[in-house]
Amino acid sequence: MNPFLALVRKELRLYFNSPIAYIFLTVFLALSSWFFFRGFFLIGQADVRGFFSFLPWIFLFLIPALTMRLWAEEARQGTIETLLTSSLPLRQVVLGKFIASFVFLLIALAASLTLPISIHFIGSLDWGVVTAGYIGALLLGASYIAVGLFLSALTGNQIVAFISSVVVLFAFFILGQSIVTFALPGFVVPFFEFFSLGNHYDATIRGVIDTRDVLYYLSFSALFLYFNYLAINAQK
Repeated sequence: MNPFLALVRKELRLYFNSPIAYIFLTVFLALSSWFFFRGFFLIGQADVRGFFSFLPWIFLFLIPALTMRLWAEEARQGTIETLLTSSLPLRQVVLGKFIASFVFLLIALAASLTLPISIHFIGSLDWGVVTAGYIGALLLGASYIAVGLFLSALTGNQIVAFISSVVVLFAFFILGQSIVTFALPGFVVPFFEFFSLGNHYDATIRGVIDTRDVLYYLSFSALFLYFNYLAINAQK
């Protein structure tokens, strides 16, 4: 098997060989369903935007829990030396860990499709909004994973990696929200809004996929993967 694909497969297998995968999937589906149906019957509309509006906050804690061990555990167990001296280039090692986490997130979101499918049988559901919402969730999740990986690479302690990831992601998400920008000078507000993860995600909830939002998320993820590469390369 190709060494890169073998690494991705190994990382995925590590998830499912431990309770992490099953706890993540259970908590994710339970929380997303509870938050969604708590308001769904009050609204009385076949609409899943409530589900997507809660996802960033669920991701805020679950994705750091998913990524905190990826480098920190390697450092703690001393297996990072073996990984870094293998024939696989470092950039592929970083990308392999990212892809494994992204595939796991994709599995979790695929499992949540039971929600819109159930709503579809209750009323007329706009599948364009659903599709845009899932694309936005995947792009946002990829950004969260990239940040979590980078911060995991900076420490050998999983708890530190988890807490720092939650804090940094929270800061990036609310960066352009009114709770932050109301006290800022007007000329800097557009910059805060542009760099906010939350502002770019809001458009996808409304069913709008803007290429600028897609490019932002791809660039954001690539930047933090590059930071991850630099952090591990410095250790190497």
